[in-house]
Amino acid sequence: MRLKLFAAASVIALISTPALAREEGMWTYDNFPIARVNQTYGSTIDQAWLNRVQLASIRLSTGCSASIVSAEGLVLTNNHCVEACVQNLSTADNQYALTGFLPATREEERRCQGMQAEILTGIEDVTDRVRAAVEGLEGRAFTQARDAMMGQIETEACADRPDMRCQVVSLYRGGQFKLYTYRKYEDVRLAFAPEEAAGSFGGDLDNFNFPRFGLDAAFLRLYENGQPMSTPGHLGWDAGPPEAGELVVVSGSPGSTQRLLTMSQLQTVRDIALPLDQMTRSELRGRLLRFASESDENAFIASSTLSSIENSYKRGRGQGRALIDAEFMAGRAEAEADLRRQVGANLMLAERIGDPWGEIDALQDDYAELYPAYFFLESRAGGGSQLYAWARTLVRAARERERPASERLPEYGDSRLGLIRAQTLAANPTYSELNEIQLEWWLSKTREILTVDDPRIRPLLGAENPEGLAARLIAGTGLADPAVRAALWDGGLAAVEASDDPLIQFVLATETLGREARAEWEERVEGPTDRAAERLAEARFAVYGDSIYPDATRTPRLTFGRVEGWTYDGRTVEPFTTFGGLFARATGAAPFEIAPRWQAARDRLDMDTRFNMAVSTDTIGGNSGSPAINADGEVIGANFDSTFLGQRNAFGYDPAVNRSVIVTAQAITAALRDVYGMGRLADELGVD
Repeated sequence: MRLKLFAAASVIALISTPALAREEGMWTYDNFPIARVNQTYGSTIDQAWLNRVQLASIRLSTGCSASIVSAEGLVLTNNHCVEACVQNLSTADNQYALTGFLPATREEERRCQGMQAEILTGIEDVTDRVRAAVEGLEGRAFTQARDAMMGQIETEACADRPDMRCQVVSLYRGGQFKLYTYRKYEDVRLAFAPEEAAGSFGGDLDNFNFPRFGLDAAFLRLYENGQPMSTPGHLGWDAGPPEAGELVVVSGSPGSTQRLLTMSQLQTVRDIALPLDQMTRSELRGRLLRFASESDENAFIASSTLSSIENSYKRGRGQGRALIDAEFMAGRAEAEADLRRQVGANLMLAERIGDPWGEIDALQDDYAELYPAYFFLESRAGGGSQLYAWARTLVRAARERERPASERLPEYGDSRLGLIRAQTLAANPTYSELNEIQLEWWLSKTREILTVDDPRIRPLLGAENPEGLAARLIAGTGLADPAVRAALWDGGLAAVEASDDPLIQFVLATETLGREARAEWEERVEGPTDRAAERLAEARFAVYGDSIYPDATRTPRLTFGRVEGWTYDGRTVEPFTTFGGLFARATGAAPFEIAPRWQAARDRLDMDTRFNMAVSTDTIGGNSGSPAINADGEVIGANFDSTFLGQRNAFGYDPAVNRSVIVTAQAITAALRDVYGMGRLADELGVD
């Protein structure tokens, strides 16, 4: 049965319930624990409340979340979520990151090229269809059959529905497969963004920390047929001061968690995956810092990429700290042991699922062997170079569209090609200097880590060194021109193969190295791991039912908590910061320099205004921009960060230290009126 809006959620009586912390959980919309929340907080949330929040919550194609907050398509998100749009709209002589983007009228709102907004409209369980397609298969045959069926379901569901996006997702690591249907909006325009000095006050030093003093808020607007969307079902806006202890529900699309991994998998993340990730990020970060220091123009060119890398690097440090925390890991080990004990006590269940833990343990040596090649040749190929990414997308899309849908790489299924095309052809600027650094770094690290004697290095580099090859490819490519990309996309494989563009020719000759690394990874690691994980999911359902929540998968989720600080290592942190605290923290030097507009507005601002707040909700990357909603269904802020200790939430929720960081609606409202002269937006929000 297809669900357009969801029947009332309930908690099922279970054989046993895992020990969840009070606020723990990234809950799907069709399994939100309404009764538990209402009993804990004295709220009166019902299904109508959930339905309204669902239809006003947005997943952005840029990896962030957002919410509709006016009747005319106005959307609240974070400033860092529109950073790429702001940079793409800027030039070296007109940098909106320095001045803010402050359109005086709606006619001056500008489109964020390639950005898509999606609103969840339905969920359908398709587990039986996917399971039937993979019955009896193992290894890569299993992953290919699974992905083909998922693509087929997506294509069937969205056939002749160009305004919809359909996506089949794996939940509980293969325990369930569900079809998520979204209404999509392709014309998304920037309506307001503050200057970077205000949006990211404190810079990387304050990132993943609290107290915080950032106006990390921005507004977009949804358009259709050239006109603002009519959105009468928007969320209300509460510009009053939030209170300590009050209920907060966060609705967003968290990216990825690894809470259902086994202990041996976590150890592999700690010992193999995370160290390689961190090492490579740190070196690229160093190269970009050097480049940015050479001129103001270089600093502008590198700013968005450098900010993203620094954010990922610091998050990785927090995750690494969790994985060497003996107490934290002991808690994970005990949770695994509890499940194994309960499975062992049920002879029929134990016989049915076998020993998936042992099977996964045995795969970790293959993971360690294959991960570096998979990392460099497939998952991180190109090192972040936009020009290389366009080239590989054009080559792969051309090759994959020649194949039957059932034989394609899943990311090139029919239901996904529309967004890929829009993002590839978006008229966004790119900078050859930055691309050359990224491509050179990737080629160099690939040779270094795989070693010069690896048989794949000669086909990759030929007789050139990384520096010379990167310089030649970037200097000769014409892919910065969107018209060139459009001609190659529309011309298909014949046009791509006939192209004399050196970067296209390089990808044509080398992208099979990534395909081969991916095929071996799927055969020896992903396929058998996912097969075993399905039986682990079966065990969890048998023991705990659906009182547990799935790992984050970039699908819309709800999490709840309260406004509260915390005490750690003898230090108590209060839940609020204020405008007064911002001016007290300022030193006059970056990154603790007050933006000129804020200095000029100081006398107009109430120094007691609650600026940022800490909330015990369970959030992670992807929740950026998520609305923080009170019990009345009104927006009281936008999630923009979490604490450094909270980075362990990739692997588990710790109620003592996990805190989301929210910029309050009270602060956003005051800034619009008293700092930026954007009273028209405050009026649109319904603020008196």
